[in-house]
Amino acid sequence: MLVLTRKVGEQILIGDDIVITVLDSRGEGIRIGIDAPRGVPIQREEVLRAVSEANVAAAKADDDAEARLRAQLGLPKS
Repeated sequence: MLVLTRKVGEQILIGDDIVITVLDSRGEGIRIGIDAPRGVPIQREEVLRAVSEANVAAAKADDDAEARLRAQLGLPKS
């Protein structure tokens, strides 16, 4: 992992077409701006984690619902 120290207004270049700019620094957080081509997905890690956890919970709920339905219908467990 490359670790850099940047000041407000300074930039980090990734390849030829991605620019990360430090916009503001307050307390324990910073604001950054990211310029990248539209085809480059940019995601916040905590959002991806929350979506993944929600998907796992939804899949579990579906498995539980299927098991309850099978039990009510007298079908064997799958």
